[in-house]
This record gives sequence, structure tokens and C-alpha cells, in this order.
Amino acid sequence: MNDSSLYKSITPDPFSINPTQNHPATADRQPAMKNLFLSMLFLLSFLFLLANHGEAAVPCPTVDAKAAACVGFATGKDPKPSAVCCSGLQQLAQTVKSVDDKKAICRCLKAGAKSLGIRDRFLSKIPQACNIKVGFPVSVNTNCET
Repeated sequence: MNDSSLYKSITPDPFSINPTQNHPATADRQPAMKNLFLSMLFLLSFLFLLANHGEAAVPCPTVDAKAAACVGFATGKDPKPSAVCCSGLQQLAQTVKSVDDKKAICRCLKAGAKSLGIRDRFLSKIPQACNIKVGFPVSVNTNCET
């Protein structure tokens, strides 16, 4: 082996980039690429969450709280819906932004109606008594999915 070949074997070529070497140009890019990847992953996750949250309808505890004052009338114990009942249902009606919201509210009300002994003949009078336009007949037998 001559002196020049020995020199070449121990001295790296400054113009070649070996991915296994910690070359300054690639070493600086790795954290930046990792940060970009994590940022994109976070952004996509956030957008997915927002998209699902947009579809997420009114939660049942909110529906229950707004409709609780109507139970007395809907079970036949009170002669008419109270002002608190009508106010709660009107607030609930204002939260409706989509068909999915209407369906979710309907499902919550139906679930509560079964356990509380709600009577159809009183329940069906609430929208008119409270001046709320529902757009479908109100009944414990209403199909919430249509």
C-alpha cells in the first residue's frame, strides 16, 4: 500500500454524504423532520377531533337537565307545562345545529321517558303549549332515526 492510498482510506471524502455518518447537514435535518412529523400528526389528530366533535350531538345530561322541569306535566301530575319547562326546551331547541343533534336529543328524551312513566297524551301537548316547532309528532313511540 502506498502513502496516497493509505491517506485516502483514513480521510473521508468531504463531498460524499454517508447516511450512517453524523454529517452536519443530515444531523440538523433529523430533529426538524421529527418536529414537522409530530406537528403534522398533532394537527391531523386535532382536525379529526374537531370533525368528530362537530358531529357529536347534544349530550344526554344536558338534555335531561333542560327537560327535567317538564316531567310533572308529561306524567300528568301538573295541569300545564311550567315556564321553566318551556324555557329549558326552548334553550334545547336553540342548540340544534343539525339533523344529528335532533336525533340525539330525541334518543335522550326517549330513554328518559321510558324510565319516568311519561304519558303520550301529555307529552304530545308540550311543543304547542311551549310554542316550540319540532317538525314531527312528539311521542314516546317516535322513531328518532327518521
